[in-house]
Amino acid sequence: MSKRTLNDRGLKALARKPAPKGKTYDVMDAIVPGFGVRVTETGRRTFILVARFPGSPRNPKTGQPNPTRRALGEYGALTLDKARGKARDWLEMLRKGTDPREDEERRRVAEQRKRGNSFRLVAEEFIRLAVIGADHERPKQRKGHETKRDIEKEFIARWKDRPVTDITAHDVMAVIDAAVSRGSPYQAHNLLGHIRRLFNWAIARGVYGLDRSPCDRMKPRDVIGPKALRTRVLTGAELAALWRAAEATPYPYGPLFRILTLTGQRKSEVAQAQWSEFDLERKLWTIPAERMKADAPHVVPLTDDVIAVLDDLPRFKKGDYLFSLTFGEKPVNGFSKAKTNLDEAILEELQKDVDEDKERTKIKLDPFVIHDIRRTMRTGLSALPIPPDVAELVIAHARPGLRRVYDQYSFEAEKRHALELWARRLRDIVLPAPGNVGRVGEGEGMMASQAGTSSSRRGVRALR
Repeated sequence: MSKRTLNDRGLKALARKPAPKGKTYDVMDAIVPGFGVRVTETGRRTFILVARFPGSPRNPKTGQPNPTRRALGEYGALTLDKARGKARDWLEMLRKGTDPREDEERRRVAEQRKRGNSFRLVAEEFIRLAVIGADHERPKQRKGHETKRDIEKEFIARWKDRPVTDITAHDVMAVIDAAVSRGSPYQAHNLLGHIRRLFNWAIARGVYGLDRSPCDRMKPRDVIGPKALRTRVLTGAELAALWRAAEATPYPYGPLFRILTLTGQRKSEVAQAQWSEFDLERKLWTIPAERMKADAPHVVPLTDDVIAVLDDLPRFKKGDYLFSLTFGEKPVNGFSKAKTNLDEAILEELQKDVDEDKERTKIKLDPFVIHDIRRTMRTGLSALPIPPDVAELVIAHARPGLRRVYDQYSFEAEKRHALELWARRLRDIVLPAPGNVGRVGEGEGMMASQAGTSSSRRGVRALR
């Protein structure tokens, strides 16, 4: 068996010196012990390592494994430098008592698992098992469909098929910082909450190769800032303009915005409402526990104004949802465009009031979110002769402490009275008495439109 310092020129020359038919021969390297190349009758050259590998037959005299030849890879597919490096690595593993073949198998399995544990696959399993669940129409999480959209849009779209174990804190912060930069700090808080829950869930499952979360020690207050409480309340003029704009907005969003204004319920609770939840004879709407933030059913007494809106809604044969773009099969979702259109319509209504009062000032609408309609309604309840506890129960805020456990009185009559008073006051906002000017929550004269007389002159419809 010849030994020489292997080089590329010599390896290429070996192709012109094939072994005799049915035979092979080896040329060993003078640099790395046991490293060489085997040449076949066709001139194929394969790097080899001759060493005492675990599991090889043992010498009965010494008890040591006999030297065995193993292939490292074919020349061409593997360069000489890489083959030498691999041989050195194998010799080091053998020195430590590790079988290189078993180590390679472990690496192969780990790499295969890594490819199968892409962020996309893990995130989709999280959505399927922990966010939505078995019933797509009744997700496990109260805002499951919104969470699903956020994860798909903000995280899956960015990280796609990257191994979930490769996602770093820097990757997470890039998403959070982007939300803050576009002026959405509240959404940044939501996104951080989503991704923290996803990684904690994946670690708890123990099947994705994760042992730590890139969100560890990532506190929202530190990386985003404190989550300031929203206090935006619509003025009387804005609320009147909102109602008129909603009346002019077609189904499903127009009547949906009116139900939100009349009842003060959450957007998801109204948007996902089903006819089976309504008892129109008793004028009651019972929202099931799985759709409520407090995980308890919530009864909303229906005023005549709400009944009037419901009477105008279409009834579909394909599904039970009140507000739907799929003939009742699925509830309406995606409020971004609808909110933009609503803002534009409100501005037009407010500008009409200014123009009719012969003022030329270009008005602006302070930004507000849909949830601010709920806060406006709740603030309005405080200005009416309604006990604070009843006002809180109207919008499904749970009673504190032990009262939630021991006080099981329904307060149905009290809530109905409160909602009727609110509907009456809302009429005064849309068609106010002349000179009645104010802001929602400002005493007895509140909720009047600053352009009330012009609204009246234009013959705007009152609540039905």
